[in-house]
Amino acid sequence: MKLDRLREVNIRDLWIHEQYDFSTWLSRDENIELLNEVIGLTLVDIDKEVFVGSYRCDLVAIDETTGIRVIIENQLEPTNHDHLGKIITYASGLDANVVVWIVKEAREEHKSAVEWLNNNIVKEISFFLIEIHVYQIGDSLPAPKFEVIEKPNDFIKSVKSSGDGDLNKSQSERITFWTEFNEIVSESGKPFNIRKVSTDHWYDVALGTSEAHISITLVNKSSNIGVEIY
Repeated sequence: MKLDRLREVNIRDLWIHEQYDFSTWLSRDENIELLNEVIGLTLVDIDKEVFVGSYRCDLVAIDETTGIRVIIENQLEPTNHDHLGKIITYASGLDANVVVWIVKEAREEHKSAVEWLNNNIVKEISFFLIEIHVYQIGDSLPAPKFEVIEKPNDFIKSVKSSGDGDLNKSQSERITFWTEFNEIVSESGKPFNIRKVSTDHWYDVALGTSEAHISITLVNKSSNIGVEIY
């Protein structure tokens, strides 16, 4: 059996300019789907270069199943303080619920900063720090891969959203159920994108159109599960 070696490609050989090359590439449906699979959202309505004061956010999108606003900042170089400040400015100016920072390399100090933001920020907002890598085998086409470096802690977020910091019995049961539900969906090859675990009694699944979606609902008192098409 003849085998070849996997090698990493310099991303700057593929995307020379962050705005005109990488952001344009990522905004296409087939490419944003790669990011959806990693962060568990279904991003639609992608807008490029959205102004926030005198600055411009690379990409702004809406999650189809929840309606939350997501901002994406691209940096085809190691993380720096300038871009960290920008993503916080964009999150505030655009009232975003999720921030995705895509970089060539995540420095340790910025990994710690994003982890701190996820664990300590008061507003219900989640930060993802993701590295973009590209690999090739022999003369094959280059294949991009998003690697999550830091992501929100779902349990901490759910506790914060409950107001007083304590979960009641029903909320705890929902956290447990949706966590196990997501694990089963992942083990089944992810026939649809999993969403963030929460204390909500519903779980929406995208159908590829903004006019309809599947809603899974829990009724704790009677131990029933409903599956409906809206």
